[in-house]
Amino acid sequence: MFITKKALPRRTVLRGLGASLALPLLDAMVPAAVAGASAAKPIRRLGFVFMPMGADLSRWTPNGKTLDELPPILQSLAPVKDKVNCLSNTELRNAYPGSHATSNAAFLSAARAKLTESSDYYLGTTVDQIAAKEMGQSTQLPSLELAMDMMEVVGQCDNGYACVYQNNLSWSSPTTPLPAEAHPRLVFESLFGAGGSKAERQAALRQRASLLDFVREDMAKLKRDLGPSDRAKVDGYLETVREVERRIQKAEADVNENPLPDLDRPVGVPASYADHARLMFDLQLLAMQGDVTRVTTFQLARETSNRTYPEIGVTDPHHPLSHHGNDPAKVARMAKINAFHVSLFAEYLQKLDATPDGDGTLLDHSLLLYGSGMGNPNKHDHTDLPILVAGGAAAGVKGNRHIRFDEVTPLANLHLTLLDRVGVHLEKFADSNGLVQELAL
Repeated sequence: MFITKKALPRRTVLRGLGASLALPLLDAMVPAAVAGASAAKPIRRLGFVFMPMGADLSRWTPNGKTLDELPPILQSLAPVKDKVNCLSNTELRNAYPGSHATSNAAFLSAARAKLTESSDYYLGTTVDQIAAKEMGQSTQLPSLELAMDMMEVVGQCDNGYACVYQNNLSWSSPTTPLPAEAHPRLVFESLFGAGGSKAERQAALRQRASLLDFVREDMAKLKRDLGPSDRAKVDGYLETVREVERRIQKAEADVNENPLPDLDRPVGVPASYADHARLMFDLQLLAMQGDVTRVTTFQLARETSNRTYPEIGVTDPHHPLSHHGNDPAKVARMAKINAFHVSLFAEYLQKLDATPDGDGTLLDHSLLLYGSGMGNPNKHDHTDLPILVAGGAAAGVKGNRHIRFDEVTPLANLHLTLLDRVGVHLEKFADSNGLVQELAL
């Protein structure tokens, strides 16, 4: 480890022509006085990934108490199973009477949505925003809200509920939903750009080749003062930034060169769902690696989504498949979508686990919840939810376990536990009745 006599500030940012680039945690950011005693204090991060419309639980749920024999939907988690837990028999009681709107709304709030089609909607502050109010005080963005669907639907969407409940995972107060961004270019600019309107940012982007070109001089000066290990970390981080830029630019070029009109997909969004999702996951990785934010939410698809997945051979719209009527062929196709979504999350976990951070990896220093607000979508059931928890080694969380509760347990217990593990201590969250002791060790 190379330690300078005067530690580099953790919030070191390279700037140039309206661009800013935060750095990952470096050895040189550890004060020399404590270098011999301990590594840098881990920065806790909290992430939530929402999977719509439940899952085929027969292909999701592990048989034993470990993940040594993964069920079909979870098989892509094999490379990181030692840092993943599957939880069974959780419930969102306040999501009843069952609906798609309440599934989405209750996932992070565990609160009952007010039945209304108007603007007098009311829910509850979500777990990510409770964390952001404390964890986000020292970061550029208190939290980052992302989605895959670029649509603004208003009015009534599901069983008399306003569309706001399906469109937004995060709520900073019971009356303040936080819209999510699905355009990779705009997310990139929110992380590293200088602000301004969307039109202004897009115009500025056309005038410059790369964010890195405008911080090159500062990077060269910085690297001269770093040790070999830190120089390698910086180089790896900048390569990832460059690759994300390249993929965004390629997506823009591909769409611009398409002679057919495309009114539903803004310029810069990859045509492939998988490519789009991977890019959004990579942006989350960059945001956490650079400590731009420590709290993220990501909606893999909107409830009632009619998206098809021809890239995996499923041409049926997702929502009708979720109402499968126990038709084995339809259930199998829905399970294929479930496995596809999990595989993208698994790729993200592997990247986090391959990214050094302090005395561990980004995955070690992060806690991520993946799951749905529905169990069996054919019944609009909010019991026995498909839930995964990944990471958290630095917070004392063990992996490779299937935790099946003996009694139906509020999902709010897990939210309360995740907050506790990242240092945000509450006595109660929504309808919680205690901590998940298996994750509190």
